[in-house]
Amino acid sequence: MNRIASFCVDHNKLLPGLYVSRIDDDIITYDIRMRKPNVPPFLSIAAMHTIEHLFATYVRNSEFGDKVIYFGPMGCRTGFYFLVRNMEKTDAIKLMIDAFAFIAEYEGAVPGVAASECGNYLEHDLNDAKREAKSFLPMINDWNEQKLNY
Repeated sequence: MNRIASFCVDHNKLLPGLYVSRIDDDIITYDIRMRKPNVPPFLSIAAMHTIEHLFATYVRNSEFGDKVIYFGPMGCRTGFYFLVRNMEKTDAIKLMIDAFAFIAEYEGAVPGVAASECGNYLEHDLNDAKREAKSFLPMINDWNEQKLNY
């Protein structure tokens, strides 16, 4: 079998940031790398789950909501994948930064955490999610299109 593109990236050299993982026609997959790979501590599952709910809710309710395909966690617990269609890279960068700023300051009930809405509704941690978003923002606040390459 062929190696998939993300396994061809040298994870020993990868730093936190925002990267283009792949481009498939009009769909861009972004690698939102919040942690340096293979260097603990990794993101907690509860924080990742809450970030997933808040980020997805924010971007799907943004002006670009119709261009959002998917947002979800990496199994290695170092970040997320964000897939968009027909969106300028500069707009995607701004949207990702804005979503993490939203998470960092979020107050209230996390959307989608009822048993009828979520398959693991008890495993959330808003405080940890906010802390993770706040610590990630300084790493990406000045991100630009030139920095999107691995």
